[in-house]
Amino acid sequence: MIFVQNRSDDPFFNLALEEYLLREAGHESVMLWQSRPSVVIGKHQNALGEVNYPYVSRNRIPVVRRLSGGGTVFHSPGNVNFTFIRNGEEGKLVDFRKHTAPVVEFLASLGIPARFEGKNDIRVNGLKVSGNAEHVFRKRVLHHGTLLYDADLPVLNESIRVIPERYIDRSVASVRSKVANVSSFMKNPPPFDGFRAMFEGWLMDYFGSPEVRELTAGEIARVQALADEKYSQWHWNFGYSPDYAFFGEASYLDQHLVSVLKVEKGFIQHAEIRVSVEEAGTPGQKVPLWKQLEADLPGCRHKEAEIVAVLQRHQLLNKSEKILPAALSGLFF
Repeated sequence: MIFVQNRSDDPFFNLALEEYLLREAGHESVMLWQSRPSVVIGKHQNALGEVNYPYVSRNRIPVVRRLSGGGTVFHSPGNVNFTFIRNGEEGKLVDFRKHTAPVVEFLASLGIPARFEGKNDIRVNGLKVSGNAEHVFRKRVLHHGTLLYDADLPVLNESIRVIPERYIDRSVASVRSKVANVSSFMKNPPPFDGFRAMFEGWLMDYFGSPEVRELTAGEIARVQALADEKYSQWHWNFGYSPDYAFFGEASYLDQHLVSVLKVEKGFIQHAEIRVSVEEAGTPGQKVPLWKQLEADLPGCRHKEAEIVAVLQRHQLLNKSEKILPAALSGLFF
């Protein structure tokens, strides 16, 4: 087993590194790492349906799709992520309880009554401190998880706050849980770096003092290429989402508007924009301006920049605007 030293805080690079270690490295690996603020979704999730898009867009918080399934988690410098890559027997690789055991036992060593609960959570007094996921490749399994220590929980909660039934699809939806920081269960919590060092020392002992290895220049180049070609790309993070219907509303130009977008592989296939029944007086009343948008939106990606460009062509936005104004955002996201 190799203890991989990863010093990157780039979420795209970090997720690409996990895929590289699983598919290309061959050896068993353990790794601790951190990313700058980012929302990380499961492989089979609808990206836009899992996040508060106006909030993450305006705060430049990237949404990144990982290799494994499961639900949405939040990464930030206030939490440490762990990765275990193990070899095993086909059909016996997936084992959440086994792979979370070193984390549960580490927390227990600090006097924290952590337990593995549900399908893939580590909880303390019913509050989630760690979300976990797994992915099998041949006779190898990638197990990874988050461990909240001193995360900005208001930012976390706002980033993944969603409006129910705005997106209708067959994707794997996250089960929202109340979360807590591990530090809140400690009488004298050390600084984050001290906690991470304690966790690293525990894992080194647990896995029998594995060899510590830095990434080579060649490995970094290969991982960066995978990050550039896949993990930082719209077609993976958003276009890979299952087909869905979006139902929105907004008040704009003294009208309350409702919208329906049907999206396949990230591209808008059909759009309807109407004045709401309550204000229009007759169901489905259309206004010529919005009818023109219905014709122009299909073929666009369900992406803010492309929708902004359509609105600019119809002089609903001025040419200098790069993002949707708050008044219109709810109509499209």
